[in-house]
Amino acid sequence: MSSEIRFTDFKSDKQPTWCPGCGDFGTMNGMMKALANTGNDPDNTFVVAGIGCSGKIGTYMHSYALHGVHGRALPVGIGTKLSNPELEVMVAGGDGDGYSIGAGHFIHAVRRNVDMTYVVMDNRIYGLTKGQASPTSREDFETSTSPDGPKQPPVNPLALALAAGGTFIAQSFSSDSQRHTEIVKKAIEHDGFGFVNVYSPCVTFNDVDTYDYFRDTIVDLSETDHDPTDYDDAKSAILDADKEYQGVIYQDEGSVPFDEREGLSEPMHDIPDGAPDDAMDLVREFY
Repeated sequence: MSSEIRFTDFKSDKQPTWCPGCGDFGTMNGMMKALANTGNDPDNTFVVAGIGCSGKIGTYMHSYALHGVHGRALPVGIGTKLSNPELEVMVAGGDGDGYSIGAGHFIHAVRRNVDMTYVVMDNRIYGLTKGQASPTSREDFETSTSPDGPKQPPVNPLALALAAGGTFIAQSFSSDSQRHTEIVKKAIEHDGFGFVNVYSPCVTFNDVDTYDYFRDTIVDLSETDHDPTDYDDAKSAILDADKEYQGVIYQDEGSVPFDEREGLSEPMHDIPDGAPDDAMDLVREFY
């Protein structure tokens, strides 16, 4: 890691094709700043992205990257981190990618507590497929495919993370550059799975959850007496459906990452050549 790295070093030469005003611009800038501010560099960073507007982020960031399969970015990130613990692994996705088809992987990634970061760009809409209700859309959110709304309550990803044993649960707003960067930085520095749900407005297909809406309603937990190390405080904030919170909601300061707990400290590419003892006997038993 180097202290000479600037966030612009994480910018690739590819120009984003997101809609002008998309919240993902701010989300990505904060991710790059947080990586630079924690002393990481592009040569030691691996970004995994799923499918959706957010899936393009690996192309726009200068680092090792993989654009994965829908809902399957987390398993790739976990496998990469366990095979090479020296890498800084950051997984990026959207609310559809992470909380619908990828919901099962999300829950198990949280409970494994591998030392990596997961940033979700939550715009409460399927943007890439032109505006369908997503898992986090409001119950009465009208779209062309659900003119009366989805008629089911939105998924609460923070509650899912807490119930699965999450050790770092946070929420940020892509337009609040300084706070968003600070929160992602804390997620990177956390010993374990750092989860950040980002309010990242879609200016094309969601005219309800807008920049103005979030600016008017967000409550920053850093300006309250909230204690992120208190589980009950965290649960109260997460289950408060009447407020949109920003900040670190819960952090287990005694967290021990899965990789450390299991003694996975050396890159697997350094394992000596040759199959482990008795491995071929096991293979022959089944084939």
